[in-house]
Amino acid sequence: MNETRPYIVILGAGESGVGAALLGKAKGYRVFVSDKSLIKEKYKIELNQNQIDFEEGDHDFEKILCANEIIKSPGIPDKVEIIKKAIDKNIPIISEIEFAARYTQATLIGITGTNGKTTTTLLTHHILKKANLNVGLGGNVGKSFARLIVEEPVRDFYVLELSSFMLDNMFKTKINIAILTNITPDHLDRYEYKLENYISSKFRITQNQTESDVFIYCADDEIVAENLNQIKTSAKLIPFSIKKELKEGACLINEQITINHNNKQLTMPTNNLALVGKHNLYNSMASAIAAKVLNIRKDVVRESLSDFENIEHRLEFVARVHGIDFINDSKATNVNSTWYALESMTRPVIWIVGGTDKGNDYEMLMDLIKEKVKAIVCLGVDNSKILKAFGSLEKPIYESRSAEEAVARAYKYGKTDDVVLLSPACASFDLFENYEDRGNKFKNAVRSL
Repeated sequence: MNETRPYIVILGAGESGVGAALLGKAKGYRVFVSDKSLIKEKYKIELNQNQIDFEEGDHDFEKILCANEIIKSPGIPDKVEIIKKAIDKNIPIISEIEFAARYTQATLIGITGTNGKTTTTLLTHHILKKANLNVGLGGNVGKSFARLIVEEPVRDFYVLELSSFMLDNMFKTKINIAILTNITPDHLDRYEYKLENYISSKFRITQNQTESDVFIYCADDEIVAENLNQIKTSAKLIPFSIKKELKEGACLINEQITINHNNKQLTMPTNNLALVGKHNLYNSMASAIAAKVLNIRKDVVRESLSDFENIEHRLEFVARVHGIDFINDSKATNVNSTWYALESMTRPVIWIVGGTDKGNDYEMLMDLIKEKVKAIVCLGVDNSKILKAFGSLEKPIYESRSAEEAVARAYKYGKTDDVVLLSPACASFDLFENYEDRGNKFKNAVRSL
């Protein structure tokens, strides 16, 4: 083995870590992958096929701490022992996004925010693809960015969903078109329970931007508006709003989305949009602004906004059983997402909620619960915080420990024209692998009725 080659260690062997390993191998690095947990079989097969050295179930500190650089998967917090030791040894620690960005000259469109980032990412990609641009899709949705660079290296554009955890270890990457959908308290357990730390993380999407770049943001979001002065960027700032008219950006005028950019205007009636609900007005506006920045034709933008199909596990209609509609919103892993889901409901709701709490404050849901929810079904190992928050409302509250039990409880209580809404407001890791697993088990339980 040529020992003079740079040696990188990748911590975590999920999609992000394995993608980074494949890219490292392709670029001639010596690569070692270490995961404290067991690695999924499909990723072990891939690592073996590519002759990439790896370990699972523990960390070999000696082997890790002689790395020239460490690429940390986004799910690993800085407080774990191996990261602390690496920091003490001044080993550079970067994200897979940062690593991948070194190997492309493509235009990067990055989308972050507490809510709406996946929908906005997929919708933006949908518009660019419909415009016949040479575009790839990845990051926190679909393939990792590093894998894209290996498998689809000659793209002109990449549309990337960026979580706060990915942004935390991004330092030199420049996002050419940055979108910040909103900021509400989330993942505070990773940010010392300090909202200002989480806010700073989200605004990292603007770092390294120059006057040729664009930052698209929600002018209606109080936290974003209050912290705009954090931005030390020369990028052009373009807002979107459904509450006020804007000369530049996107706004709502007479039930029409109106986008003004560079003295050009695009309008579209809201009833022609494929996505419904206030939150999706914001998502549609953000994507449309990005499209106009790229000079995509008006007819392409309008058609894309009208024929886009929403993502799985986000306000996804599952089935109607004896007049009761079942809706899967498993992707709602925070209170703000659940607020949007409840706000869009027009019929009595039996609400399935719960999971791993991330420092949730349920107070913002209280008025909607009083108005729209007729019963609550808790789905989690520890439901004490939910029971305490809503126990005084004199609404039936049930506890369950599986998707099957939760669905059965909700179905038994429901009546014709009710809605059973799985919108957990919590992470899924107490009972499920991830929010997709939770959503799929919910759908299977509904279908078994």
